[in-house]
Amino acid sequence: MPLGIYLSVPFCRTKCSFCNFASDVFSKGVFNRYVDRVCADIAGAEKYAAALGAGFDRTVNSIYLGGGTPTVLDAEQLKQLFGAISQNFEVLPGAEVTVECAPGTLTPPMLDTLVACGVNRVSLGVQSFVDQESRAVGRLHTRAIALEDIARLRAAGIHDINVDLIAGLPHQKVESWKFSLDETIASQAPHVSVYMLEVDEDSRLGRELMAGGTKYHAHFVPDDDLTADLYAMACERLDGAGVPQYEISNFARTGFESRHNLKYWTRQPYLGFGVDAHSMLPAPETGHSSAIRFATPDNLESYVAGKASEPNFVSQQNALEESFFLGLRLNRGVDLAQIAGLFGRESVQQFDSAIRELVQEGLLLRESEVVCLTARGRLLSNEVFARFLLTPPVSVHR
Repeated sequence: MPLGIYLSVPFCRTKCSFCNFASDVFSKGVFNRYVDRVCADIAGAEKYAAALGAGFDRTVNSIYLGGGTPTVLDAEQLKQLFGAISQNFEVLPGAEVTVECAPGTLTPPMLDTLVACGVNRVSLGVQSFVDQESRAVGRLHTRAIALEDIARLRAAGIHDINVDLIAGLPHQKVESWKFSLDETIASQAPHVSVYMLEVDEDSRLGRELMAGGTKYHAHFVPDDDLTADLYAMACERLDGAGVPQYEISNFARTGFESRHNLKYWTRQPYLGFGVDAHSMLPAPETGHSSAIRFATPDNLESYVAGKASEPNFVSQQNALEESFFLGLRLNRGVDLAQIAGLFGRESVQQFDSAIRELVQEGLLLRESEVVCLTARGRLLSNEVFARFLLTPPVSVHR
């Protein structure tokens, strides 16, 4: 089965206050060292997979550069990364090739570079079309810059565009959120990602909120109920505009679903390179493991210094749980008959009581052999997933 390839570029122009990713502002002096290390890992991927006994397919049908902001690299560095992929893998015709971009970084030379590298999909980290909300979390762009970038991408021949939005930003209210949704719909972007603000200790804004402070505009963050209402409003308005939801955080016009991200949710093989990048390959046919997962260090210096990935052999039970945990993220849900065919009917039956209880609680909908989250279930998805997990959940790129 063809691979998906993810490249992590953990460099940013500024660190947004809400960001909890392994990315930050670094001196450009480290960029070349980092790119060289990523390219070395790409070149050694087949050998590493062989040492693990993992299945390995050199064909690739999706590539995703995320971060961070990959477009802070210069043209030659991006060409070096794409060159390493093409030298070590067979990129299939029609492969989906995505790059995440911060609005304002798409200079004419950068656009030319993306096109020359075969990029046919761009994910724009807009987050909000309201300038006050963008400034409050440290974004450098304005509404006008974001809209101009969308127009320039289309002029360059890149029409598969995703717009990222975040519900729950400081100063956000119902009317301002409606404005961001209306601007997104009017832009005719065929794919939209909507995330609810995450409050945890891994971001400056999250820590300030948890401490009850006022730095980073924390006292202007909407409460949980309003944030949930904003998310529900996005689901309704985007669906009404012909951009229906297909995954908890993702919406797309027909044919524009993210093929790369679907690999994560359907447990297809993928390789991740760079800081805090995750991979999953088929396990050896002999033995009791379903797959092998491994991840790189989430610290830049540790990664550049050559710290090795730690493999994790996924048991059949782990794989069964993942099939629920990941599959339920999709609006189409999980086909119990299909899972029973893979893992055995008795394996699936261990979740019968959990499914019945979740249906009774209005968090799951069951139609024949298919179970899926309800609208309320998507808001409480972590609570639902916990009922299917006997082991800690896996981490994948969003």
